[in-house]
Amino acid sequence: MNFDYTDEQNMLRDSIAKWAAGQYDFDKRRAALASEDAWKTNWATFAELGLLAAPLPEEFGGLGGGAIDISVVTEEFGKALVVEPYVPTVVLGGGALNYAGSAAQKEEHLNAIAAGERIIAFAQAEPKSRWTLHDVSTTAKKDGAGYVLNGHKAVVLGAPQADHLLVSARTAGGQRDAKGISLFLVPKNAHGISTRDYPTMDGSRAAEVYFENVSVGAANLIGDADNALALIERIVDEANAAYNHEAVGCMRMMTSSTQEYAKQRKQFGKAIAEFQVIQHRLVDMFMASEESYSMALRATIKLSESDAERAKAVSAAKVSIGQHGRFVGQAAVQIHGGMGVTDEMRVGHYFKRVTMIDATFGNVDTHLKRYTALGAKAA
Repeated sequence: MNFDYTDEQNMLRDSIAKWAAGQYDFDKRRAALASEDAWKTNWATFAELGLLAAPLPEEFGGLGGGAIDISVVTEEFGKALVVEPYVPTVVLGGGALNYAGSAAQKEEHLNAIAAGERIIAFAQAEPKSRWTLHDVSTTAKKDGAGYVLNGHKAVVLGAPQADHLLVSARTAGGQRDAKGISLFLVPKNAHGISTRDYPTMDGSRAAEVYFENVSVGAANLIGDADNALALIERIVDEANAAYNHEAVGCMRMMTSSTQEYAKQRKQFGKAIAEFQVIQHRLVDMFMASEESYSMALRATIKLSESDAERAKAVSAAKVSIGQHGRFVGQAAVQIHGGMGVTDEMRVGHYFKRVTMIDATFGNVDTHLKRYTALGAKAA
């Protein structure tokens, strides 16, 4: 099998790296995090570079790419520590619309995503649901031709920047039933929606979102009512695959920056990179990063296979990358010494990001259980 990237994908990678080096270096990123509006300029740049359109269908303003193109983008975003809500909008929102949206919904929203005019946040998790996708207590009760939403969604990544929310809600059954879940695309400014915004530990933005008698029409429903779980599982697996590549980008940067630091830092009259124990640790970090890349790429390739194969590959990658990310982060901080956890050093920010990625849509323990259950079911 040929694992080489196409010329177009390499050009995409180079364009992101060039933009990040000039407009999103570490100091400019820190300044942007302190501003409420800097992300808007970056989002417009993403649209100009074709990053938002990359995986979307050509007939709706996209470039007709796929999961590999997304992996190229997110790995470079990991290297640059990009905090804008790319995965929630393009992978989760764009994916749900592409797979299950009506022709009118695709025409309206996918074109807007590609142009940088639509930002979507996935309002799925709830205070008591942890990472169980079918644990949904937010309700959408039928009201004439439409629905009325009530409930509370927690840690909605990208919600402060979003103009639309992709909401999972229960239209039938009990709180943990697999059947009876529906997806709605709702304007964030709809009457009855309130939010409490806050920063996450890695510099991203999230919000608690509250729905109080929010009326939506039938046109807001994505796909069939009561049967959205399979779609949710698919787009969440694709989001995890994208986040895996972002984690790889973070790990590669932690490894390279730690290697450079070890060459400069002197102890007992020579650079610490000359000490064998440091050399061994740097090699272990490099191997962990490369193994993580292999697992991430395998999961991305498996996205197009059956539901079971896709789920197993993604969960296996989440387990491996979660473990390796923690090791690489801890090693990087240890070699940097106390400075590794200061705000002025990049390495600590990368460690925070891989930690946040591990906790997004299921951590190591969650996906190890999922992988084991899928294997037992197949047997």
